[in-house]
This record gives sequence, C-alpha cells and structure tokens, in this order.
Amino acid sequence: MNSIWHIFLQEHNAIIDKGHVLHFRGSAIELRNAQTGTILVDLSNFGLIHFSGNEASTFLQGQLSCDLRKINQQTAQHGSYCTPKGRMLASFLIWSGMAANNEYYMQLPATLLESISRRLSMYVLRAKVQLNNRSDTLIRLGIAGNKAKLLAEEILQQAPPISPLGIMHTEKVSVLCRDVNRYEIISTLDQAVIIWPHLASQATPVGTACWDWLEIRAGIPVILPMTQEQFIPQMVNLDIIGGVSFQKGCYPGQEIVARTQYLGKLKRRMYLANIASSQPVMAGDHLFSTELSEQACGMIVNAAPSPEGGFDALAVIQTDSVEAGKVFWKNLNGPALRMLPLPYPLP
Repeated sequence: MNSIWHIFLQEHNAIIDKGHVLHFRGSAIELRNAQTGTILVDLSNFGLIHFSGNEASTFLQGQLSCDLRKINQQTAQHGSYCTPKGRMLASFLIWSGMAANNEYYMQLPATLLESISRRLSMYVLRAKVQLNNRSDTLIRLGIAGNKAKLLAEEILQQAPPISPLGIMHTEKVSVLCRDVNRYEIISTLDQAVIIWPHLASQATPVGTACWDWLEIRAGIPVILPMTQEQFIPQMVNLDIIGGVSFQKGCYPGQEIVARTQYLGKLKRRMYLANIASSQPVMAGDHLFSTELSEQACGMIVNAAPSPEGGFDALAVIQTDSVEAGKVFWKNLNGPALRMLPLPYPLP
C-alpha cells in the first residue's frame, strides 16, 4: 500500500494490517451495509502490473488463458496464468490503458504480484515488453450498492458503463463496472485523496472483507498463495465468466485446458455455499463427503464472513459429492455446507 495513502486512510479512521483495511472505527455493521447499503472500499490488497511496449499484446496473448484481442479501451476481461500442466498460478482482471494500444494493466492479489511478475519476466526474452509494478501509483477504490452507479457518474461526469467489465477512461480516472451496482475506480494518488471524502459522504467506508464477500456472491474466483496450482480454469468456472478462450493460440497449459473442455466431463466445479462456523473458513481448507470417507472431495477457493451468519464460500467440489448430498468443512464431523445458487448457470 502506498505509504501516503496508508496515512490518509488512517486519518479517516481505517484500521489497517499488512496493507489490508480490516475495518473502520465506528462501523460495527459493515457487513450489513454491504448487503443493504452503499459501501466504499480501498482495494490496495490487490496489486497492479503494468505491461507496455510494442509487443506487449503479442507477449500476453501467448501467456494468458484469455483472448487479448477481445480487450479494448471499453472492455476488460477475467483471465488466468497457468503452469504447463494447466494448473492456475493466478487469476486476474486485465484491461487496456487509455494511452496506447499495447498498454495493459493486470490486477491480482498483492501477495502474488512479485512471483507472477518474476515468472512472466523470465519469458520476455528479447520481446519489446516492459513490466512495472503500479500498485502504489494507481489507487483503486470499490463502490457498491444502490447509489454506486450515481456515484460513478459523478466521478466520471458522464454516464458510467453498465455492462459487467465495461470500462471508461477520462484524463483523471478510469471506472470499471464489476457487476450490477458495483464499480471500481482507478485514479492517481492526488485524485484519490479528493475522491475519497466525496464518496465517503454518501457511502459507508468498510473493510476489504465486504468486497471479498461481494466477489464471492458474484461467483468470481480469486486464486491466492494457498490455492496456487490446485485448479485448472474450468474448475473455478473461469470458462463461464469469460476468462478462457478456446479459439486462441497456444499458452502455458492450453493443451490440458482444451483437452478437458472437449474430451472429458469435468468432475469438479466451483459452487457457492454457506458454512455455519464461528471459526474462520480459509482458502485452501479441505472438504469431505460420506461417499469418499477420508479422501477430500473439494477445497475452499475463497471465503468471507456472511451478513447472515457463518461464512459464504466459493468451493471446488466433486460434482458427484454435491449431487449425492452433504459436504462437510474440514472433516465429516464439521459443519455441512448449505449450497446457494450462483448468479450464473453451471453447464
């Protein structure tokens, strides 16, 4: 987190730990606000890699699961970066900059930024591509709720994009539509310190867990260090949300990803569930079912406290176990997962 921005947020009552805003003093009902009100979130827990150079598009097209040809100055995409075995090292959002055709921003968890940057840099070789960490130079804010569209319009001074992953750039800010009534604002530090008080006067500042919960309810997976190399993209529904192209050329893991799509029935998919636990549910936790006894039938991808109690979670689970009945957290004596509907249909 930018040190100046860190101080600014603390002056506005933020409680921060390791670059994450945990909560704001005096906001005891943050989760309820995330469900029924309009919220404002700092997104410094996500890092930002800037790609530039004449061959940036060609380079990224050969490394990522998404199709860079479908990204333009009005449209962002979900995507993944995989091992040669098709296992995901990272999931991300990627969009084009407003200044040049071969300029891209990749947003992913800050905890993965260094390792992913280093791995991608290994494959640049003689390509005309530069990678730079822009996490501290571009501040990202999230707004969500009934007033989010109106606030985005005030920041842009024009109607914001309304389709998910639509993006609009001005000289001072970029606004990315994440979902219905949910927007991300990207700006410089100087602009962010002006924007924040205006937004905070009409939206409740909350900790990052509230945004995590909204991402979970939207069915958007976020790969974290504890879940790297655990899933192929289809297992976390990345094919459903547009993060995988089956028409583009080769990229690391492409053969495995394509073979799974066309030659075999996927045995694991990502589901949305609530877990009635007073103990924290964490990414990487194993799940069990009576059908498999001691063998794990799934794994938690992401989890966050739910406004209705317990934890809401995205979990990759064997489809047979879901269809057969109860799935349990950590062991067969743990809480049973209560399945919830995803906002999109599974194949």
